[in-house]
Amino acid sequence: MDWQSRSRQRKQQQLDSIPSDWRVDPPPDDQLNVIDFPRTCGLLTPFELELTEADIEVLLFKLAHAEWSCLDVTRAFYKRAVVAQQLTNCLTEIFVDRALEQARELDEYLRIHGKPKGPLHGLPISDQFTIKGLETIMGYVGWIGNIADRDCVIVEILRECGANIFVRTNVPQTLIWGETFNHVFGRTVNPYNRLCTPGGSSGGEGALLAMRGSAIGVGTDIGGSVRIPSAFCGLYTLRPSYERLPYQGALNSAQGQESISSVLGPMTNSIAGVKIFTKVVLDAKPWTKDPLCFRKSWDEAGYRLAEHGNGKSLCFAILWDNGVIKPHPPMYRAMKMVKAALEAAGHKVVDWVNYKHMELFHVAEYIWAADGVEDFTKDCALSGEPLVQLEHFTTDETRDLYKLDIPPLNKFVAEGRGPLSAYELWQLHKQKRQLRKEYLDHWEATVEITGTGRPVDGIISPPTPYGATPHGLNTDAFYTTLWNILDYATAGFPVTTVDPILDAQKPPPHEFYNHEDEAIYNLCKWNSVLHVLEAHLFYPDDVELFKDSPIGLQITGRTLEEEAVIGMAELIDAALKAHH
Repeated sequence: MDWQSRSRQRKQQQLDSIPSDWRVDPPPDDQLNVIDFPRTCGLLTPFELELTEADIEVLLFKLAHAEWSCLDVTRAFYKRAVVAQQLTNCLTEIFVDRALEQARELDEYLRIHGKPKGPLHGLPISDQFTIKGLETIMGYVGWIGNIADRDCVIVEILRECGANIFVRTNVPQTLIWGETFNHVFGRTVNPYNRLCTPGGSSGGEGALLAMRGSAIGVGTDIGGSVRIPSAFCGLYTLRPSYERLPYQGALNSAQGQESISSVLGPMTNSIAGVKIFTKVVLDAKPWTKDPLCFRKSWDEAGYRLAEHGNGKSLCFAILWDNGVIKPHPPMYRAMKMVKAALEAAGHKVVDWVNYKHMELFHVAEYIWAADGVEDFTKDCALSGEPLVQLEHFTTDETRDLYKLDIPPLNKFVAEGRGPLSAYELWQLHKQKRQLRKEYLDHWEATVEITGTGRPVDGIISPPTPYGATPHGLNTDAFYTTLWNILDYATAGFPVTTVDPILDAQKPPPHEFYNHEDEAIYNLCKWNSVLHVLEAHLFYPDDVELFKDSPIGLQITGRTLEEEAVIGMAELIDAALKAHH
């Protein structure tokens, strides 16, 4: 078959895997916000709604003590996941019978042994990783039929800890985009506004978790792929340092590219979920299964911020503007909210001074283009499908309105910048290492301004310069990529939502850093009622178009400080809730 026929056939198989009695009548297309639809569609019982909306600590306690059965919990989450799929197209593999059978086995284990199988006993977890007996397509038509003969290490560990891996989620072709679209499963949309993207590459996880169709999701991040969808979908997340969590056996594009490594991270509806996932995986000693994984157990002292004043009177820095792209008004408002909340809680907040960000940006871009896009084109050649360009993420309305001039994925090749020789790549590695040393020194020097006797404890910054954009307009990822290049542990957390009144004032033009900065400044109209009306965008009579779209930030610590950034995220989250 040609690639189009293979795609259609595989998509039909996915549709056929949805139980007929779990199908719902979707809301009309002009209902953009569908977050509450699972509560009103009639498919889930009141008890199932209670199960899927319970805090993760409550879920785990009741599952471990047989107050709630694994079968009931898995069925409830699966029904909600299938509802989310019908509204946002967030899933790939749907294997209901297999997941329910696993839940029955977990219930039987608890009955026979009188104890849970592990610390995640019965918890439904979604991911995008290699699962024995299932296809691992990862957005490529040529990978249809690629059946795994074993679980990857993270799936193996989660199963040993009692989790039920019950569904897989959508990603973009190549997994390098901040959007989620491929030729096999199509486009995933944001449940807060279906005209907008949930981000990427873990956009399927973002949309699913936003609709509470999973207890914990696991995504990957090479340049922001768990933090961007978490920010766009109102979630908490963790981007760990290279090799802190096990990646062995997971499939991805550009395998073998280890200059800026892809990492896996949890995405959840609470910071407690991030901590629970990370601690459970580290307690399982993943270095015994993944030879690259650091032999570093869960650091309880690090989590309690022992090296950061024991969580008292910390000094945070805010990176208001990375010097490459200036953020939109909602991002500034979120940072001001966090600053006020932290100061009210007795902490100090200073301004972060940028250091060679444009050099770091160029190093990352050149490293990712070093192969001349050979990896992507070879995987596309397996089926004959075209390589997706950013313009494919847009809708016809977006293209017509903006007359978009979007650069191709292989822009660096077109400009004669790739492929690079091994020697040229080594020079980039050398430059990256030197920049990492200089950035470390720059951070250490902040001891002169903190007043704590320590350098800045953590850096707060936007994960993107904007909230969720309409499809095809999420063009920037350097606010997250910066920390991937430096390999700093980073946690994402929600702060507020777009307010059509507070965020309506477009800032005056500034001296633009570059062409993209100017283009993103002009996108301010998307996040403002006044400019939405001015543009006559899609639904010109809907003055509440972007109301309630999530706005999140990120807190960054040093390399391998995962426990500390989780502790800092908890501290910030508590300060925000107390202050606002």
